[in-house]
Amino acid sequence: MPKSRVRSKAVYTPPKRSAKAQVSPRWLVPTMLAALLLGLAWIALYYVTGGSNPLQTWAGAWNLVIGFAFIVCGVGLATKWR
Repeated sequence: MPKSRVRSKAVYTPPKRSAKAQVSPRWLVPTMLAALLLGLAWIALYYVTGGSNPLQTWAGAWNLVIGFAFIVCGVGLATKWR
């Protein structure tokens, strides 16, 4: 029986790592957590007080948009975290 030919594969070499590892700035995580918690607290306060809180009466139904904007900013900062 004839012997089958063996395919030669190139040896895997992992990509070279950069000399400096990327590190997040020190302010990123506290700012991200603050934005997420502030957005959650803003929406919860709006629902608990029924919008009659002096801090939130001027915005009316836009309070939900403000709260979700804080949350979206927090999620956007979370994508930058290394």
